[in-house]
Amino acid sequence: MARSFTTDRLVIASHNAGKVREIAELLAPFGVDVVSAGELGLPEPVEDGDSFIANAELKALASATASGLPALADDSGIAVTALDGAPGIHSARYAENPETGERNFDWAMQRLNTDVGDAADRTAEFVSALTLAWPDGHCESFEGRIPGTLVWPPRGPNGFGYDAMFLPDGAKLTFGEMSPEAKHKVSHRAVAFRMLIEACFASRT
Repeated sequence: MARSFTTDRLVIASHNAGKVREIAELLAPFGVDVVSAGELGLPEPVEDGDSFIANAELKALASATASGLPALADDSGIAVTALDGAPGIHSARYAENPETGERNFDWAMQRLNTDVGDAADRTAEFVSALTLAWPDGHCESFEGRIPGTLVWPPRGPNGFGYDAMFLPDGAKLTFGEMSPEAKHKVSHRAVAFRMLIEACFASRT
């Protein structure tokens, strides 16, 4: 049986403002006071895991240990069929422009479109692993996946990362065109989040 979350404060183990905002919005109905690892000045651990869940666990445990509070981490990315699943767990590093040294997702989407090229198969999936960790080292992890297609040019100003390039199967709007409320209902992170809530937050619903 999964461990229940019973406290009122939680660290979101991320320095990504867009990701922090999205996770905080998902947690809002459960009366949890959230603070980000960035706000606490916690260092970012080296993400050297070999899977989304392994990296989520690394980040969650680092924040839980450093803060003494339960911590929730997300490791997510886009896996492209024509690139044999790349950039996958390296999606954030893929967005680091070597000319500037900065993470630039507008540049990364152009790069991704170039790498895929004229491949007939532009299918992809967004993957999100969520790990809730406690200071004693216990972890609960969940993974959500959403299939879709890469579009070009990017569409929509909302979301972050590769959202404007990703059209979920059966949808008419990219994640970048969806309102936050609409995206929260169908995203890869929402799928993983529903698993997390059912397993660890049932007593708060």
